[in-house]
Amino acid sequence: MIEIKSLCKTFSTKNQKIEALNNINLSVNDGEIFGIIGLSGAGKSTLVRCINLLEKPDSGSVIIDGRDITKLKEKELLKLRASIGMIFQNFNLLEQRNVLKNVCYPLEIAGVKKEEAKKRALELLDVVGLSEKSRAYPSQLSGGQKQRVAIARALATNPKYILCDEATSALDPNTTASILSLLKEINEKMGVTIIVITHEMSVIERICDSVAVIDSGKIAETGRVCDIFSSPKSDTAKQLILPKLGRFDDDSGQKRLRLVFNGNSSSKPILSSLILECQVAVNILYADTKEIDDLAYGHMIIALPDDREAEERVISWLNENGVEYEWEGK
Repeated sequence: MIEIKSLCKTFSTKNQKIEALNNINLSVNDGEIFGIIGLSGAGKSTLVRCINLLEKPDSGSVIIDGRDITKLKEKELLKLRASIGMIFQNFNLLEQRNVLKNVCYPLEIAGVKKEEAKKRALELLDVVGLSEKSRAYPSQLSGGQKQRVAIARALATNPKYILCDEATSALDPNTTASILSLLKEINEKMGVTIIVITHEMSVIERICDSVAVIDSGKIAETGRVCDIFSSPKSDTAKQLILPKLGRFDDDSGQKRLRLVFNGNSSSKPILSSLILECQVAVNILYADTKEIDDLAYGHMIIALPDDREAEERVISWLNENGVEYEWEGK
């Protein structure tokens, strides 16, 4: 388990001090995929680099399996880092080494014998589907293949935790999907706890169990992905999850409702039932829902007609049927 308590980090420039992290408190349970999401400059990468002390926090604690690693001596810290793999946005492969030797590199640092390291590296290349590329060099690989090598390298020392810093942001959508599926498979089959740093909600939705939203160095909200996806509370979460709503902020006077699907049965035709039973025509402005275990999570923006009685019928129906909703633009 990883616990982050009262973590603060400030960077000093020639003219000012920049507060990158302010009193961060988070818990990541063993075996889960935990997402940290925020806009550019929010402090995501600084936070993930503080978890393995690539960046030394100014104050606060990073407790891994009961040990505050901010208090460890250098030798103890180096040993602990073997249990924490890291995957970077730009792969960070060694261009002068072939794929096999890239994966062997952390094992060499750990003092593993050459033949044993080679055997382990080949096993991991098989796991990530790149056995046939063992002798290729990074310049001969696609972006997705490079990231698979980086994942194999991160797994080389049998880590308990993997930190992913924007690991898919340099990849195309299809390659991103395959890398995320691979990370999910590693989590499920190997029991590795994964922390994912990203600015894309689609990445969080696809593989994460829980998520923390960070804004200007502070945690805006945390929770299960399905809860935050369907009912974001903070302005930052709403901006990330509901990015397309700005185009509806006009002066048309339409009254808009956001219907919240927070575990509703996906087989229940909520909108069609509302229209038929209330005898009111509604306009769907935006919808983003997904199905998890036959339950619907997400939200839908509808515009109501300029009719007081029709509005009252809709609100009454929503209340009677237990459908969550919020007014938009009020």
